[in-house]
Amino acid sequence: MQDIRDLLEALRHTPKILSEFVQTIPEDKLDLRRGEGFWTVAEHVSHLAQVQPMLLERCERFMNEDHPEFVPYIPGADKEEPDTPPRMSMASALDQFGRYRDKQLQLLKSVGDVMWERTATHPEYEAYSLYILTRHLLMHDYWHMYRMEELWLTRDAYLTKLE
Repeated sequence: MQDIRDLLEALRHTPKILSEFVQTIPEDKLDLRRGEGFWTVAEHVSHLAQVQPMLLERCERFMNEDHPEFVPYIPGADKEEPDTPPRMSMASALDQFGRYRDKQLQLLKSVGDVMWERTATHPEYEAYSLYILTRHLLMHDYWHMYRMEELWLTRDAYLTKLE
């Protein structure tokens, strides 16, 4: 866990990187659906914004519970939830993402050494801790940003098809 400072620093930079990246994508490419089951770039951005409150709540649960038990979040798995994220305006999505990231960072910067090792139960993962969740935040951000770039720029023959 020697990389906690680096993780927090990277998380701090992500809203600006995401915002600058989204601004480079032509407006007519934001809502282009590249195939059945594919999200659009705008849906990926919206998803990143929409999950931040849940991720903040998970961080808070680590602070307030001895061994939290989490339920997996799988977009579209709930019958009440659509298969694709509701589309937000890009300005609203980027603003929400940035505001919640600031809240997450405020909380995470206040964490003592023992808290980083606090474990939780999460059915998707063999191990889960505040440290793993923090790293997961970063990986989740960048996986979606990579996917957005792929959806925008990759030719059909090379586009990754997700099951």
